[in-house]
Amino acid sequence: MTTDNQNTQVTDGFHLVIDALKANDLDTIFGLVGIPITDLCRLAQAEGLRFIGFRHEQHAGNAAAIAGYMTQKPGICMTVSAPGFLNGLTALANATVNCFPMILISGSSEREIVDLQQGDYEEMDQLNAAKPYCKAAYRINHIEDIGIGFARAIRAAVSGRPGGVYLDLPAQLLAQTMPVEEAKKSIFKVIDPVPRQIPAADAVERAWNVLKGAKRPLILLGKGAAYAQADADIRALIEKSGIPYLPMSMAKGLLPDNHPQSASAARSFVLAEADAVMLVGARLNWLLAHGKGKTWGKDPKKFIQIDIQANEVDSNVQIDAPLIGDIGSCVGELLKGIAAVPKPSAEWIAAINEKKDKNLAKMAETLAKEASPMNFHGALRAIRDVIKKNPDVNLVNEGANTLDYCRAIVDMYKPRKRFDSGTWGIMGIGMGYAIGAAVTSGLPTVAVEGDSAFGFSGMELETICRYNLPITTVVFNNNGVYRGTDVNPTGGADVAPTVFVKNARYDKMIEAFGGVGYYVTTPAELEAALTKAIAEGKPALINAVIDETAGTESGRLTNLNPSTAAGKK
Repeated sequence: MTTDNQNTQVTDGFHLVIDALKANDLDTIFGLVGIPITDLCRLAQAEGLRFIGFRHEQHAGNAAAIAGYMTQKPGICMTVSAPGFLNGLTALANATVNCFPMILISGSSEREIVDLQQGDYEEMDQLNAAKPYCKAAYRINHIEDIGIGFARAIRAAVSGRPGGVYLDLPAQLLAQTMPVEEAKKSIFKVIDPVPRQIPAADAVERAWNVLKGAKRPLILLGKGAAYAQADADIRALIEKSGIPYLPMSMAKGLLPDNHPQSASAARSFVLAEADAVMLVGARLNWLLAHGKGKTWGKDPKKFIQIDIQANEVDSNVQIDAPLIGDIGSCVGELLKGIAAVPKPSAEWIAAINEKKDKNLAKMAETLAKEASPMNFHGALRAIRDVIKKNPDVNLVNEGANTLDYCRAIVDMYKPRKRFDSGTWGIMGIGMGYAIGAAVTSGLPTVAVEGDSAFGFSGMELETICRYNLPITTVVFNNNGVYRGTDVNPTGGADVAPTVFVKNARYDKMIEAFGGVGYYVTTPAELEAALTKAIAEGKPALINAVIDETAGTESGRLTNLNPSTAAGKK
């Protein structure tokens, strides 16, 4: 706040941006400073907001996205112009695809310079570049519009299907001034940005009728169900109906994975054999084979889909009973009549339990083996046991084999505790998600990383150490992408495309920044190191040496990996 020659109190764009965030209870900024936002970030910290500075904008954006997922408020990422914006745009696109509320705020060149292509510093038409990859994109040109601009961004990010929003702040906006009293009137808290959307009564009845006619019903929980924070009602729906359920990876823990109605251990069986499937916060996308093919068996199925956005229905197959509304309201309405829905047949439950018991016994036998060198199963058995004793820990997970095996082996017991690559299936989310989860919750966080996945964001170890965050990174080190055994077919000096430096000491990386490094080669050593690291609550990295022959090409996505049809003559 300053005073002009007429003693009229004025404020500027820097202060109003901060005021708009504070008015809407957005108290944390993830970002990376530089022209023209450095002073804005300094001021934010001075005004009581928390600023978490990263080494790369993509990871700051991922942190903001996962914060949005955990809180139902848009996570805030702030970047510089052009290259900084583009780095953040990857995270913004990922947030939009995964339905995480996030606002990317970037400084930019002035509109008139961009339009005439006059060659400004880091000149780029950022607004139009962002539009295809987010829910909405806005530019604020005048200081008096800052309040409205932020309100529109917040509402767009969290309403309907949540997602990413881009907010463009030209450098000159921050330096603009206006009288303080007028400025105060321009800033406000957004009212009811996520209004309840009650499903139509006939739609609810239609869903009941599908369930009443089902002999082998199944409830499928997606990460949208976890995001909704309607935990008690979702649990009541499952338990009162008696219907078995299958959680997608980020819905694990919405009910404990050891719940008797969980069909996770019989996933293939229930997807193929169910005759009616209720989708709660899940889409029939590639993760569910688009609702088609051998994954879903030969017999026709009826689908109930709960979704807040009507155009998501019938995306791949016909939906027999669409329920359009927010998940909490839809589940609440279904509960009112669930007592009239017959319980699943004893035959259906018995068949599922038989398949579960068989698969669990097979998995237990596999996990009990003491392979030397350590394989994925042995390492994840150790992590499973530690997480069971520490159910409040946030678990971040990415990789190919590391992701696939961890998802199946490590049980979760509480909602919104597992964070992974989700709908897009991308690499590089690990350290950003871990930092976002730790900062947002204040709880210990464990990031289980393939060595390839870790490489995308490994420099953020410095960020973890700088803010002394209770994050333990476990790197499954098998010397390469998928495995470390490929060879250069030419016999040349370059290693194969999938091979890394042999026997790399990732544990030394965190030691360079003041964290604690562990080097382990057995499940017992891994369990001891992870237990100690969580208890101490300091930045730590465990270099877990995995048999370099243990991985498979593309993990469980081999079918998506094309192979050449042409032979060399």
